Amino acid sequence: MRRTTLAALMLVTTCLVGTARAQQMDTLTLIAPAGPGGGWDQTARALQSAIQKGGKVGAVTVENIPGAGGTIGLAQFVERERGQGDSMIVGGLVMLGAILTNNAPVKLDQVTPIARLTGEYEVVVVPASSEFQTLDDLLAALKENPGGVAWGGGSAGGTDHILAGLIAQGAGVDPAQVNYVPFSGGGEALAAVMGGHVAAGISGLSEWVGQIQAGTLRPLAISSPERLEGLDAPTLREAGVDLDLVNWRAIMAPPGIDDAQKQALVQLVDETVKSETWQETLKSKGWSDAYLSGDAFASFLAEEDTRVTAILKSIGLVK
Repeated sequence: MRRTTLAALMLVTTCLVGTARAQQMDTLTLIAPAGPGGGWDQTARALQSAIQKGGKVGAVTVENIPGAGGTIGLAQFVERERGQGDSMIVGGLVMLGAILTNNAPVKLDQVTPIARLTGEYEVVVVPASSEFQTLDDLLAALKENPGGVAWGGGSAGGTDHILAGLIAQGAGVDPAQVNYVPFSGGGEALAAVMGGHVAAGISGLSEWVGQIQAGTLRPLAISSPERLEGLDAPTLREAGVDLDLVNWRAIMAPPGIDDAQKQALVQLVDETVKSETWQETLKSKGWSDAYLSGDAFASFLAEEDTRVTAILKSIGLVK
């Protein structure tokens, strides 16, 4: 009996020490595999702020590694951070699409899923000075000359590109004829739209909401199933295109970490998303709470790969 009690005490002590260690992290690096200003960069910096205010990590840094829809950053992350429990990478639907369209050698089944964080609807915009007053106007020009209407957005094969293809398909235009101009960061895409280098832009609402509110960008449609409060724009369905689409973003750890390291990161993110700081961020940026962590997120990721592959094939972006 005494031996059993002693063994139990030792087990409890070990668990407590392990938990304490999991909660005490000196540093954490968050990789945003895109340029400054875009959705992944905003997500990484919002998470950085919320984690630091939570006091569970001494210092949190954000590193930008742009290019190829996040696949360059993903490849570096997998090679450089393997087995390290003090780093995570932001990714999501855009990265999944880019992996498929670029036939990238590094895929999301090579990282350790931690959590799906947010969902965000896509907005179609034009400069305030544009001749296109409505989505009908834009689609009329698209039908007349598909290649003559340039769409600007994030990386090739990402959510913005997928939506452009689906809108064209819904309007009876061959998606393969869409003139889509990809940019590695939200700032570059915004400059192209504002400068008139593309006819229309597609992005997550949070990236361009400031310009919409300022009146320099005109929203033509939002990819949500219902109108969003505070945004004077119809849904795509209202505008005659029968679809909706949400862009999800997530956080993932390197391959090769052990169960204790994985659980420490899951616990850290679990606690962070419940914080007042993170909840205020969701409201201010118009992000929906799509939180799903651990094994449940891993299952979602596998199912999403199948779904997105089918979509990309249907619009001709994947053979």
